[in-house]
Amino acid sequence: MASMLIVHGGAPTAVMNASLYGIIEEARTSGGVDRVLAAIGGSEAVLLERFMDLLAYPEDETRRLLHTPASSIGTSRFALEPAHYQQMRQVLERHDIRWVLMNGGNGTMDACGKLHRVCAGAGITVVGVPKTIDNDIAVTDHAPGYASAARFVAAVTREVACDVAALPIHVSIIETMGRNAGWLTAASALARREAGDGPHLIYLPERPFRMDWFLEDVERLSRRHGGVVAVCSEGLRGQDGQLLVPPVFTAGRSVYPSYAGMHLANAVTRELGIKARYEKAGLCERSSIPWQSPVDRAEAEAVGREAVRAALSGAGGCMIGIERVSSRPYAARFTRIPVEQVMLHERTLPGEWINERGNDVTEGFIDWCRPLVGDELGDHLQFTKLYAKETGKI
Repeated sequence: MASMLIVHGGAPTAVMNASLYGIIEEARTSGGVDRVLAAIGGSEAVLLERFMDLLAYPEDETRRLLHTPASSIGTSRFALEPAHYQQMRQVLERHDIRWVLMNGGNGTMDACGKLHRVCAGAGITVVGVPKTIDNDIAVTDHAPGYASAARFVAAVTREVACDVAALPIHVSIIETMGRNAGWLTAASALARREAGDGPHLIYLPERPFRMDWFLEDVERLSRRHGGVVAVCSEGLRGQDGQLLVPPVFTAGRSVYPSYAGMHLANAVTRELGIKARYEKAGLCERSSIPWQSPVDRAEAEAVGREAVRAALSGAGGCMIGIERVSSRPYAARFTRIPVEQVMLHERTLPGEWINERGNDVTEGFIDWCRPLVGDELGDHLQFTKLYAKETGKI
């Protein structure tokens, strides 16, 4: 029986299951796939031969995947060694698996490329399906997972800004995920609707952080607004290029940053004598279904379907990419990118989208990001600002 295998890798997202749905249903209707097997628990599950046939579920059940967070088949950060790829090939041949779709980020695309090399002579086609909240996968305009996480960050920032505008007595520091790339942190800028709206400051890992400039900006804005909202990446780096706060733990590619936002909040209170609070949404950023982006969901499904079509056509060794055709109105098409162009190549925020002082993003980034996130983040900010206008806080 000719089988297709789907493997999830790395951290889940709000639309990872949407790609899974697209894969299942495109394979179901293709007429050329007898089974769609899921590796239950990521790449290690392939070595353990822990599989489940997803075509056993009818479409009215799999459709629920479109609105289900995280990974319904499980994922992992299992570190594959060189010998594992030969073992995986043997497992694939034993189960008559002719097509493998690997859904993940930079590390998963690296594994995808290595498995493709091992399987190229065995009649097994390997295709990459992109996924990341960090938007740090190379070549593609963006990857499924980012827009939903960005939408969540923008929405939460707007809500925190409402709180600070209503009781403008402190500085609120919001820390987002994103160790080396500031795409997610930058998305907080979409919370603004008018001049003076929070976030008032945005700090990204692409620019060395200067504590003296930060404190100057906070003090100035505190005098102007009363309350200040600043958003920072967990991966802020100092002038020496090292993490601003030493990591809690490091193991290979896995680095667990300490609390950069807490560090900034403590500095504000200690150096300026201004009350400061620290907020970190953490996992909520990547698995929030209420703030799932409709564009993200639709593209995630479409990328899954395109991956099946690429695999069935024999186009192994590629990753499905998204190429932007237009921003106004938004339009994109799907491409097949040679996976070797993607393997562990990290894409950071372009310098031209960061302002000169390094404490905000430019309109160029906002124009790029807004079509992915959408404008419907709520109208309640206008009501909060009635108070701010009356009290002269803006």
